[in-house]
Amino acid sequence: MPSYDYIIVGGGSAGAALAGRVLSRSDARVALLEAGSKDSHPLMPLPAGFAKLMPTKHLFHYKTTPQPGLDGRPRILPQGRVLGGGSSVNAMVYIRGQAEDFDDWADMGAEGWGYDDVLPYFKRAERNQRFSGQYHGNDGPLGVSDIGHISPMSRGFVRAAQDVGHSYNPDFNGGHQEGVGFCQVTIRDNRRSSSARAYLHGQLDNPNLTLITEAFATRVNLSGGRAVSVTYRKGGQSHTIATEGEIILSAGAIATPKLLMLSGIGPEAELARHGIDVEVALPGVGQNFHDHCEVPVIGFCRPGERHGYFGQDRGWRMIRNGVQFLATGTGPAASNVVEGHCFAATGLAGARPDVQMQFLPLVYLDLMDRPVINRPGATINTCMLRPKSRGEVTLASADPSAPAIIDPRYLSEQSDVDTTMRGLELAREIMASPLMREFVMEEAMPGPACTSARDLREFLGAYGKTVYHPAGTCRIGHDDMAVVDPQLRVRGVDGLRVADASVMPVVTSGNTNAPSIMIGERASDFVLGNR
Repeated sequence: MPSYDYIIVGGGSAGAALAGRVLSRSDARVALLEAGSKDSHPLMPLPAGFAKLMPTKHLFHYKTTPQPGLDGRPRILPQGRVLGGGSSVNAMVYIRGQAEDFDDWADMGAEGWGYDDVLPYFKRAERNQRFSGQYHGNDGPLGVSDIGHISPMSRGFVRAAQDVGHSYNPDFNGGHQEGVGFCQVTIRDNRRSSSARAYLHGQLDNPNLTLITEAFATRVNLSGGRAVSVTYRKGGQSHTIATEGEIILSAGAIATPKLLMLSGIGPEAELARHGIDVEVALPGVGQNFHDHCEVPVIGFCRPGERHGYFGQDRGWRMIRNGVQFLATGTGPAASNVVEGHCFAATGLAGARPDVQMQFLPLVYLDLMDRPVINRPGATINTCMLRPKSRGEVTLASADPSAPAIIDPRYLSEQSDVDTTMRGLELAREIMASPLMREFVMEEAMPGPACTSARDLREFLGAYGKTVYHPAGTCRIGHDDMAVVDPQLRVRGVDGLRVADASVMPVVTSGNTNAPSIMIGERASDFVLGNR
């Protein structure tokens, strides 16, 4: 049986960062298991390529249970299935969250995870093109830069938001998050800077790395209360690899708790229901599941007009844009498409921003079970930043190949409904600004006939969807429902840690790629003993 110093399960945003750091700072032998393939798809390095990747095999297209808070239909919940995970297929938005997010973590029992504790790790990761100083780093592996191309329609959105009272913010990761502006993105030298490209590609020839792709982990094996090996399937065959050190699970907020439960680590009743022997009773495994839920406001361009990126990925325009990008690194292919952002306080949770609006200069309805709207226009997707609704991830059976049962319980708390609807109103206000009339007609969705609270709630139920940010299912803490301690060690098991978005006690206020990479950075210090 092959043996390693460390086995890392999951080569996504956190796992690739963790593996790369351990390999670059030690002579440890590392085995990295990734359920997907290598990140070799030709569109992955291209900033605008992510929109074409959504329906491919490089994502798990998880399906939730029917959601009463969203008109009773299930939702598709895509997650990365490739080396680099979500960072290889996402829109590259670089948002860390609010300082208060991490201070809240510390207050909830995650000692050592306050903002002053995590800021050095964000900076250590970052190679920022424009910012430096108190909040930013310039020597890290992760490229962070300004968007290479910004549509005039996105600039119109930023002006329109200021027109209705939002202040301009040049840096959402600086002293404060509130305001409107253009996000920075994980791009370096005009190419996607995924965690795989930033941390791992330079280690692929390292003899201490054993990278096993298309490897589906099925069990962590324990002996005497210690995690000693991992069993996985590849090519229809079962294999087991052992460790003389530690196993770190970085498979994400859905796959990590599933693997723990399949290994006999989790809620006793859930394990007993499937005939799985209880190795360690941890009632919090799979609980505390939550995710950002967004809803769109859409405006169409006037007949005969074409603004934004409609049609830029088809026919001769696609060829022209591709040639321009390859020759000069400019043009629409240099955009991440999700260009404009606005963080705002609804007033329902004090002065702290509690909604995020993301602007796309095209019509974007990625519900997957509804027809594509093939018209030029603009979309403002709005989400509530700190949801109170909590769901769970449970097992369908003891068969590892059976998909997990995912029940986010979106909008099951009335406060989430109230905040999301208020955020929807703020987005409609921006879309209605005279400065947006240069690009779009009157609002098409929800539409001028949607005026009452009941109408808005029905629209939210019909069109609410994930922002791809599941978190919380193996949270840090010390109470009975905590799964890992502040050093990310699984409670009650030696030699086993978790390092991914599942450890977040509460999801951060914004996109989760940057915080997940930060978690991988911190985990590397814990693993190597540098606390």
